[in-house]
Amino acid sequence: MNETLERWGSRRAFILAVTGAAVGLGNIWRFPYMTGENGGGAFLLLYIVFVLLLGLPVMMAEIMIGRAGRRSPSQSLAVLARQAGSSEHWRWLGLFGAVTVFCILSFYSVVSGWSIEYLIAAINGNFVDQGPGEVGAFFDGFLADPLRMTFNHTLFLLMTMTVVAAGVSKGLERLNNLMMPLLYLLLVVLAIYAATTDGFAPALNWLFTPDLSAISVGVVLNAMGHAFFTLAVGACALMAYGAYMPDHQSLPRAAGAVAVLDVLVALLAGIAIFSVVFAQGIDPAEGPGLMFVTLPIVFAELPWGSLWLGLFFLLLLLATWTSSINLAEPMVAGLQGLGLRRSRATALIAVSIWLVGILSVLSFSHLEAVHIVAGMNFFELVSSVPSETFLPIGGLLIAVFAAWVVPRETALRALDAGPTGFRLWQGVVRWVSIPLTALVLLSGLI
Repeated sequence: MNETLERWGSRRAFILAVTGAAVGLGNIWRFPYMTGENGGGAFLLLYIVFVLLLGLPVMMAEIMIGRAGRRSPSQSLAVLARQAGSSEHWRWLGLFGAVTVFCILSFYSVVSGWSIEYLIAAINGNFVDQGPGEVGAFFDGFLADPLRMTFNHTLFLLMTMTVVAAGVSKGLERLNNLMMPLLYLLLVVLAIYAATTDGFAPALNWLFTPDLSAISVGVVLNAMGHAFFTLAVGACALMAYGAYMPDHQSLPRAAGAVAVLDVLVALLAGIAIFSVVFAQGIDPAEGPGLMFVTLPIVFAELPWGSLWLGLFFLLLLLATWTSSINLAEPMVAGLQGLGLRRSRATALIAVSIWLVGILSVLSFSHLEAVHIVAGMNFFELVSSVPSETFLPIGGLLIAVFAAWVVPRETALRALDAGPTGFRLWQGVVRWVSIPLTALVLLSGLI
């Protein structure tokens, strides 16, 4: 394939697209419960530090490779490796990234279907006057119903792939331009509402006053891993977006804007969630069940609780929808690079993800007791190994390729940061980001 024909229509479109890929479950579901489990403000402080030292430099590396190659991820890696006189086997990193995204989307679609179920339930007022037992039973009953789970999984995947099939400018760009501002508007509305609750001041104090005594090796590793996970690096998805990047856009400024917007979503979601949690005297360290068990109970006890809970799950649905669309695009682009038309490539990816996703659906009912590896059923395996192992492996190889293999002049031109900015970025990637990524990988393996 020759140079990618499509481009984002504007600099804003590129920033919103990459932000759409980054913002999702990691910001609105994973960040709050991990912050709760890891000491509040101390975790937040470490998370921001590692976004700057780990997530942002590797994200710039991944986008730079795509921009320099102007092809699908595998082809960009092969072309740049050939220019550097290195092995073209680097192209397999693109395939590895596609497998990683495929695995992630297969369970991501299932979990995102939960937000559809909860959005409808919240609108119908199903959680009004419900205690912990009833809300927990609702969640358990839904997970144990493969037909409802499959319907929501199918609906969410159909929403996702219909947009991808429309292409970059008519599909992804139009949806991002509409949905990303709406997502931030919903977050601001929820944060304003949170400011009216009694838990607002305690939540701000807990989030923004770090207790340094709470920092441990485990907290540091968790903050490092989340900073890596939240920016969607390591799966070559951003490499595909770099190929669509406008010629005269500053990569460092665009990547910096994405990092700020991504962290802002996490902060606003944290403020909204922990304000209502503190208002009701709930322990913030509720773990992964915070989203689907604790919050419905908390919101149900507040004035207009069903409305605010419905808005919250609408926010979650929009975030996961834009994220899944922007993660699916690189796989479709890869198949297009092999000669398939976009419509056929999209259909093939959609059917494959749907079939594998059914195994995750059944992991809560018929296949719950079927353990694949290390006592994990299929859902547990596919929701942990790709994010905790595959992404760090991909990120480590991307960083090594960008900082050590890509010819200096090619990287300098694609990064567009000037000689001083390039040297700073290269030094940080080589001597800070790569060792930190190796630690994230080691932590995931252990």
